[in-house]
Amino acid sequence: MSKMKGPAIFLAQFAGPEAPFNTLHNITKWAGDLGYKGVQVPTWEPGLIDLKLASESVDYCDELKSICAANGVEITELSTHLQGQLVAVHPAYDELFDGFAPPELHGKPQERQKWAVEQLMMSAKASKNLGLTAHVTFPGALLWHTVYPWPQRPSGLVEAGFEELAKRWLPILDAFDDAGVDVCYEIHPGEDIHDGVTFERFLEATGNHPRCNILYDPSHFILQQLDYVQFIDIYHDRIKMFHVKDAEFNPTGRSGIYGGYQGWKDRPGRFRSLGDGQIDFKAIFSQLAKYDFDGWAVLEWECCLKHPEDGAREGVDFINEHIIRTTEKAFDDFAGDAADEDSNKRILGLK
Repeated sequence: MSKMKGPAIFLAQFAGPEAPFNTLHNITKWAGDLGYKGVQVPTWEPGLIDLKLASESVDYCDELKSICAANGVEITELSTHLQGQLVAVHPAYDELFDGFAPPELHGKPQERQKWAVEQLMMSAKASKNLGLTAHVTFPGALLWHTVYPWPQRPSGLVEAGFEELAKRWLPILDAFDDAGVDVCYEIHPGEDIHDGVTFERFLEATGNHPRCNILYDPSHFILQQLDYVQFIDIYHDRIKMFHVKDAEFNPTGRSGIYGGYQGWKDRPGRFRSLGDGQIDFKAIFSQLAKYDFDGWAVLEWECCLKHPEDGAREGVDFINEHIIRTTEKAFDDFAGDAADEDSNKRILGLK
């Protein structure tokens, strides 16, 4: 049997003030009725979870799990994408990222960063109270404004940036280690950890921290023209989470990877609903099965064209059809024969 679990759905792109997306009960009933077995919960949505209470009360966490179970789903992981981003923000982006924090922290980057760290610390405790083993977040960025080296980056700048990023994250990683939960960074353009090389830089700067791991999302790799299948071969030991998200890259004579500041519909690299893009999910699911990935296959819907509810509905069958029921025997077992050391030596002509 396959060790991969699913299908699950990330609720961030669906949560909102209108039913059925406004409460944990309503949205999990919607997801369960579609056929999902798990939900990934964004911790910044107060209608879905009270993060502070979840970090303090096992009884409250049991209540959340009961609500989900009554609707046929379970919580797969918690997400702190927005709060994690605020752990490290270059001043050039302060105003843009203020919207990720409470209004009273706008224009106060130091207080905002402290709040973000507290949010992560609470998420470690909440994950433990919920019985979870993985957590997804963004790492933030101090170096992103230098990603294209013009003017030339000064010597030592990159090393100093990753040293500071690791310094900020090490207490958080230790807190998650105490909770028995992996921190899975979604490798993503705009973050200092945006490909394999940058993940390696960060991992080394943390002293190869055992809780420093990866959420694998191939959509961010096809937009960078990175080999997203080989990535699994290289980093499978650190891949603990999986976002099933499609994308396409159609460069033209006018625009390529950088997109020309165009909106999503017009840029060459676009996120699409499952099956509408170019990603080879058969290869991806095969590679993950090869390495016995035992996490959840979680739909993350982000499409520039299709309605989200249609993408969510279609995603159930798509994921179910791609999860591989792994074999327990080799295809040529029928032709095998028992052997021992003596017979092996005879076959080799050694006796």
